[in-house]
Amino acid sequence: MPINITMPALSPTMEEGNLSKWLVKEGDKIGPGDVIAEIETDKATMEVEAVDEGTVAKIVVPAGTEGVKVNALIAILAEEGEDVKAAAASGGDAPAPKAEAAPAKAEAAPADKAAEKAPVADQGPAPSTPAPKSQSGERIFASPLARRLAKEAGLDLTAISGSGPKGRIVKSDVETAKSSGGAKAPAAAAAGGAAAPAMAKGPSDDAVLKLFAEGSYELLPHDGMRKTIAARLTESTQTVPAYTISMECSLDALMKLRGEINASAPTKKTEKGDVPAFKLSVNDFIIKAMALALRDVPMANASWTSTARVLHKFSDVGVAVSIPDGLITPIVRKAETKTLSAISNEVKDMAKRARDKKLKPEEYQGGTTSVSNLGMFGVSSFTSIVNLPQASIVSIGAGVEKPVVKNGEIKVGTVMTATFAFDHRVIDGALGAELAAAFKRHIENPMGMLV
Repeated sequence: MPINITMPALSPTMEEGNLSKWLVKEGDKIGPGDVIAEIETDKATMEVEAVDEGTVAKIVVPAGTEGVKVNALIAILAEEGEDVKAAAASGGDAPAPKAEAAPAKAEAAPADKAAEKAPVADQGPAPSTPAPKSQSGERIFASPLARRLAKEAGLDLTAISGSGPKGRIVKSDVETAKSSGGAKAPAAAAAGGAAAPAMAKGPSDDAVLKLFAEGSYELLPHDGMRKTIAARLTESTQTVPAYTISMECSLDALMKLRGEINASAPTKKTEKGDVPAFKLSVNDFIIKAMALALRDVPMANASWTSTARVLHKFSDVGVAVSIPDGLITPIVRKAETKTLSAISNEVKDMAKRARDKKLKPEEYQGGTTSVSNLGMFGVSSFTSIVNLPQASIVSIGAGVEKPVVKNGEIKVGTVMTATFAFDHRVIDGALGAELAAAFKRHIENPMGMLV
């Protein structure tokens, strides 16, 4: 019987994707784990793996097709011993597909890393709900069809054993669980949270365009990233009762220490000769200071769900990176435990790969807070939108020389404004002020960040 290969869902809310390239052609024999196509998402180029063995009978959706709907038929696979021409002639009219393409993975990523929802934020993309996890905290991997069938049957994926490649849950596993009456999902998942409100509707497209003279503009269609940014930021502003706190921080000690560290940095050999092994930026200190502040004020290192606050054990700091016509926030995991040089090199590496759309999903999903820095553009201060499901974000302005009072005397000092935005459901005013004060303390006493 022909096997329908469908467009995989890379996240619970994904509706469509771009089929950028086929890596197989009609007549090719493939097996489980073979990479058969590349899908362009708003954040990365992902690879699609085959689940079953067979011969590519027909490619239904050609390479370069944009806006392919999730679960749409993209190719037909003939089983071993089946007539390929007959399978191709079926045109996808076979009964419910026996298998579908495996979840896409980040290019060059390990095969068992499932792609989940890409985050978008005000100054970088927002993280989203993580993949289901077992009680031990491990990710649950399931095919898009299995996920859909489990959801329709009210089954808990974490209670189903997978028989597919690398323990992946497939259709037959869900059907077995359904027939046995087990693996029922709880009435309300702890991490589910309240349903996101519908996006507010503004004027229609026609009403907007009528305001401008014909020929005085050109239309730039929204790509996947821009649509995601719009949806996620609207969700945040409609959902989060946010408030802000601003704190002025002296940078004099930090700038002096940074200069000394960079001047004494060891060198490494490269094709271009000996270069410094690292070069710290002010932003590296800011990332570390925010991570340490969350360590010092653990109740602020949290996320909101409808049934409980999620208290995080580590400070995973998202760093806003500007990419062509968009933003993304690579995550520095356990930043409170890392040296400044490690943070510096990690951020530089992820920022480069972010601009090349080569980040793995796990490198930009999640995070417990975010840092957005526009100081390099001369911006003195600004406010960011909370990056759901995080509960805090700090916006960094430029260091500016101004008169400051030191030991009763007026002197010139370099001062930076940090503006914090908090989700009031999670972080009350006093708690937010405590976190901001802890951040200021680390910025103004940077030597403590070295130990």
